[in-house]
Amino acid sequence: MDLQHHIDTQEEVISLEDLIGIYNIVLYNDDVNTFDWVIESLIELCGHKAEQAEQCALIVHFKGKCCVKKGSYNDLKPICEALLDRGLSAKLED
Repeated sequence: MDLQHHIDTQEEVISLEDLIGIYNIVLYNDDVNTFDWVIESLIELCGHKAEQAEQCALIVHFKGKCCVKKGSYNDLKPICEALLDRGLSAKLED
């Protein structure tokens, strides 16, 4: 596959994502929740494996935020609301 074909294919994928509306749940750092609570919440609500949840928690701690899940608005809205219900700072972004 030549480079131009690869670039064209990537542009098509990006356009397809734009068409179907890929959203992100972004988790933000706070001074209230423990690492264990964040990790437990990511495992239970986002379906993360323990290692993935730990990595996300560390990114949130050191960088201030982390995208923890991608998907459609309808799939992510209840997950984001459940994270908020647990006292976490999360936002659904497109």
